[in-house]
Amino acid sequence: MFFLYNILTIIAGSALNIVALFSPKIKLFVDGRKTVFDTLHNKIKPGDKTIWFHAASLGEYEQGLPVMEKIRAMHPEHKIVLTFFSPSGYEVRKNAATADVIVYLPMDTKANAGKFLSIIKPEKVFFIKYEFWPNYLNLLKKTGVPVYLISGLFRENQVFFKWYGGFYRQALKTFRHFFVQYESSKKLLQNIGFTNVTISGDTRYDRVSEILDRDNTLPFIEQFKNNKTTVVFGSSWPKDEAMFIDFINASTDAKFIIAPHTIGEDHINDIKKSITKRAILFSEKEGKNLAEYDVLIVDIIGILTKIYSYADVAYVGGGFGTSGLHNILEPAAFGVPIVIGPNHIKFPEAVALVNMGGCIAVKDKNEMNDALSSLIYNDDVHEEAGHIAGTFVSMNRGAVNIILKNIPD
Repeated sequence: MFFLYNILTIIAGSALNIVALFSPKIKLFVDGRKTVFDTLHNKIKPGDKTIWFHAASLGEYEQGLPVMEKIRAMHPEHKIVLTFFSPSGYEVRKNAATADVIVYLPMDTKANAGKFLSIIKPEKVFFIKYEFWPNYLNLLKKTGVPVYLISGLFRENQVFFKWYGGFYRQALKTFRHFFVQYESSKKLLQNIGFTNVTISGDTRYDRVSEILDRDNTLPFIEQFKNNKTTVVFGSSWPKDEAMFIDFINASTDAKFIIAPHTIGEDHINDIKKSITKRAILFSEKEGKNLAEYDVLIVDIIGILTKIYSYADVAYVGGGFGTSGLHNILEPAAFGVPIVIGPNHIKFPEAVALVNMGGCIAVKDKNEMNDALSSLIYNDDVHEEAGHIAGTFVSMNRGAVNIILKNIPD
């Protein structure tokens, strides 16, 4: 089976080289891996001690970050190596100060895995949430390096739990311990013979709770808000924007901040053109009295979390498309009531918060208008939903401590 897997992996790598000619994202995926081994040789010297963290993308990085920070503090003599599979993670965090070496994970061939591990020689390895690469895991098992899964999430339809999933079940045997988010994941693993499982919860709750202790001040947002009710539309996609632009244009006494997921010039201009109220871009704010504007369009990345601290209501994007719902826990941590689109079933925190009443899921423009109106104009509804959201985050903290207590120094 390994032979067939390796052949397919090599074919996939060759195919990606062709796709990269037509896809900017895949081009980043391919080109970014060309310099990985040179980077590793330059930054890791013989005798260096290392600990390796692997995240598929940005969301998994955020889940692993609180553990990574604690591990780094506990082992200051070690270099932290952080790998990403996806450009959407690497390109955003490639210069983060949280790790000493940040690179793409080379494709999972036997040769790449051997070369990668021979350079970094990790003393511990942490995979975050999912991504199970058989060649890397097989070699780690042979070398006896302790490997841990943190914030693990398993579903019944995954290949591990199928009759034909023996090859991938073998890969799971590499893990010294599984730290999973939910009882359902623990039961699935137990059903296929794994007892080294602890329910730790989701480390993102610890992560987002930490933002409450930071300085989230943004003077330009304070000026724009001007003590008026403010709705923040975070990480929105065009399908999300099509649902709320009409509400913005019809509103008379609220302010709106739009921080879209993609900030390409054409997309930003399309948003601005669709708005009939006084709108301004973040990049245009210098020398302007922002209090005079009704809509602020944020055409940079990296400040959305701080912006949520000023929100009275938040809409979190991704729920009207297939790209996936974005992080609802950031606004929830600030006690902000949330609105999302209908495609959120694969996100347990969203399902839970909707059921509790701290988040409202809508499926069309009418429901969007009703939800936003209710949260803006009905103080009782607003306060109750916000309280539920903040309490939900607070009550789910503690995953990091559970993980660290069960990992030997």
